[in-house]
Amino acid sequence: MSDKLERLRQLFTEMGSVLVAYSGGLDSAFVLKVATDVLGERAVGLTAVSPSLSPRERQDAERIATLLGARHLVVDTHELDDPGYAANPINRCFFCKSELYRTTTRERARLGLAVVVNGTNLDDLGDYRPGLEAAREAGVRSPLVEAELTKLEVRELARTLGMDVWDKPAAACLSSRIPYGTPVTRERLAQIAVLEEALHGLGFRQVRVRHHGELARVEVSKAELSRAFDLRDELVLAGKGAGYTFVTLDLAGYRTGSLNELLRVLG
Repeated sequence: MSDKLERLRQLFTEMGSVLVAYSGGLDSAFVLKVATDVLGERAVGLTAVSPSLSPRERQDAERIATLLGARHLVVDTHELDDPGYAANPINRCFFCKSELYRTTTRERARLGLAVVVNGTNLDDLGDYRPGLEAAREAGVRSPLVEAELTKLEVRELARTLGMDVWDKPAAACLSSRIPYGTPVTRERLAQIAVLEEALHGLGFRQVRVRHHGELARVEVSKAELSRAFDLRDELVLAGKGAGYTFVTLDLAGYRTGSLNELLRVLG
């Protein structure tokens, strides 16, 4: 892994200056950390803020950037104004990332930086991620892929570098909680955010609220399932407080992109 880290550093040296599409998740935080170590003020992180970003993730992005001593911009994006995104087709992420990369490209030029980079890692290439096409179209580079770093390797290197987010659970935009074909609205995103924040307040670390109309399907990590069952009354109360009529606990536990399972059924 030390060779891959050195390769990553060399990539940033060759780029000269970068704007990092930085969500506050582990991968983009690691990219911002290494870029800042190599390039200093010539590395800038940009966090896109919209209703699909939970308040918790925005706060964490700001906290992490401060700890890294990194330059950090927070910019509003407007993917919800795009009917292609709001309709929530199976390639919704393409529309979201297209808006993100239009924003990062504009800010990169304004700041006089050379390249826009993201936090895509090698493992991401094996999942259904329409946003990767948006990155290709926008000319965005993925230095973790270029350095052949997997998610596990990023976690280990982040731990070695002393980053307190090395074991941070995977995060995704709130829109990923809404089944394809169900329109994405500000009201639905806010409802999901309220319930997820309540579940974090109950001490759960890995949380997803999958939105199915009046029903909230709650996913927690398998290690937290038994505790979630013990607290089922509190989960129901939190769900009703967020506006749901029914609250269920998914016994399979949290898994990345569980709504993509519907694509395999329908396909």
